[in-house]
Amino acid sequence: MDGRFSIGGLSRFDSDGRPAVSQLAACRALTVTAVQPFPTNLANWFYCAYPDSMGKVPIGIRLLEFVMHQPITSRQNKHVKNVVKLRQRRQRDAQQLMLVEGVRETRQALDSQLIPVMAFVCPPLLNGEGERVTAALRQLSQTHDVPVLEVTPPVYAKMAVRGQSGGLLLVLPYLRHTLADLSGASFLLVVDGGEKPGNLGAILRTADAAGVDGVIVTEGGAGGTDIHNPNVVRASLGALFTLPVVAASTTEAIAWLRQAQISIIAATPDAETRYTAVNLTPPVTLAMGSEAFGLGPEWLAAADENVTIPMHGVVDSLNLSAATAVLLYEVVRQRSTLSLPKAAA
Repeated sequence: MDGRFSIGGLSRFDSDGRPAVSQLAACRALTVTAVQPFPTNLANWFYCAYPDSMGKVPIGIRLLEFVMHQPITSRQNKHVKNVVKLRQRRQRDAQQLMLVEGVRETRQALDSQLIPVMAFVCPPLLNGEGERVTAALRQLSQTHDVPVLEVTPPVYAKMAVRGQSGGLLLVLPYLRHTLADLSGASFLLVVDGGEKPGNLGAILRTADAAGVDGVIVTEGGAGGTDIHNPNVVRASLGALFTLPVVAASTTEAIAWLRQAQISIIAATPDAETRYTAVNLTPPVTLAMGSEAFGLGPEWLAAADENVTIPMHGVVDSLNLSAATAVLLYEVVRQRSTLSLPKAAA
């Protein structure tokens, strides 16, 4: 990027690195060329060639901590257009990038030591917490060269799935947890073909609250849920970043659980055993199926126990996230009861 800048507060160095300030006044309004792409509002190094008084020896000029306050105003900006593309799973998979928007979600991602490839900030939309998270992003821009770009409210509304969702949006690399990351776990959850991103996000939020060690997402009969969908991030309130969430095939997941000697408890309306009648205190995996298709036959065949939640009304099923919450907290209840001190005789 080239442009003319009024140079103030710069340091000027000759070719061997020694300060040379005698001709500083002559250096004003030079054409400056960025060595690397210039992200708005980041402190960067810039260089240009400037001849000495003989017109022969180039002298390097460094602009220190140069900050440019010009937010992106065009919705046709290439970075803005790419963010819009990343709403589509095909584009996310091709680029291996995901979107995170919102103050709480951004803070959760940063607290989980995730490094974005790019961040967008809309200052007029920031609240106090948003400004604190933005300060953390500015620091990250210095330590990890993360571009932090300011945008106007109309541009932010173009990019954000939720419109004006607090003025913060990150582009993050795909999360890359594997089954090996779950080694040593004693409380796992399988979501088989959960087709609704909002449901999966709500399940992750509940799983985090219940102390689940990790979540395995398998394809199921409906093609499965994209764990990097922006609505999963939103509905999880950032729990996607606090829990190991592994995408795996059903065959891989069952084989790994067998090898790890973790029992499989499958939830199905066709089971005869109530969920409260099964011992859930040993290492256990709860397997939940989609609302439309239920658990796949492989999971039902592999299960050590099939359980059901009794329905006493007219409707014959619960929402997937509600049913999952019931079973997860039954594990919590049983293990909490087990740990209580025995009453004195």
